[in-house]
Amino acid sequence: MAGEPVIRRATPDDAGVVSRLATRTFTQTFGHLYPDEDLQAFLAESYAVERQRIILSHPDYAVWLLEHDGEAIGHAAAGPCGLPHAEVAPGDGELKRLYVLKDWQGGGRGGRLFAAALDWLLRDGPRTLWIGVWSQNLGAQRFYARHGFAHVGDYEFPVGRVRDHEFILRREAR
Repeated sequence: MAGEPVIRRATPDDAGVVSRLATRTFTQTFGHLYPDEDLQAFLAESYAVERQRIILSHPDYAVWLLEHDGEAIGHAAAGPCGLPHAEVAPGDGELKRLYVLKDWQGGGRGGRLFAAALDWLLRDGPRTLWIGVWSQNLGAQRFYARHGFAHVGDYEFPVGRVRDHEFILRREAR
């Protein structure tokens, strides 16, 4: 693993890369939780190449790739908050995804991606930030708590017939 991975903002031309990486990282992290039929349907819809191209083309959304020797090994995505919480206000931002392939976790790589996303979310000044995280992902919850996020609600995240218990985390504008 010579050389430190680099972070760059993804473009619409990266839609295929983002689709494959999002599918791989979600499957590595959560694939064991779902029946294969449900998992495959979720991945095909949520991470379809054309859907990623639309997101990457939209000025209100951004995705970053963490790359090592030209290979995508992690990604983060951010945009307007879409979480189901009564206190979400227009202008609030959300970290929508933050994943690093298992073999590359550790060493602050996820933290670097997180910082890139937060810098972009706060580019126009302070605003309230939100994150949805699986209720059993204790490591992620500890990471976000260290960055000022607190549990303020719950919701169900559907993956086929399975409904995951998710926490809604918020950090007030600062």
